[in-house]
Amino acid sequence: MVFQWILRIALWTLAGYLGSKIMKDGKPNGLLGNILLGLAGGFIGNFAFRLIGLGSRGIVGEIIISVVGACLVIWLVRRFNLGRWFD
Repeated sequence: MVFQWILRIALWTLAGYLGSKIMKDGKPNGLLGNILLGLAGGFIGNFAFRLIGLGSRGIVGEIIISVVGACLVIWLVRRFNLGRWFD
């Protein structure tokens, strides 16, 4: 049980980091920022992929979906100028 949570947090961190690198987010997010970005990306990514009828299998699929979701979160923050709330 504890190992699963450690693995999830590591995956969220990786997904948040990769998402910020793909979207060329200029400011450093830090460890907590990457975890939160990856967590939000996981929720948004799973929701978006299920809307189009796709799912994930295994760790690699979860990372891909979380990275895509993290990119969507960054895009939404930029698009609707929500970054002013995070400064």
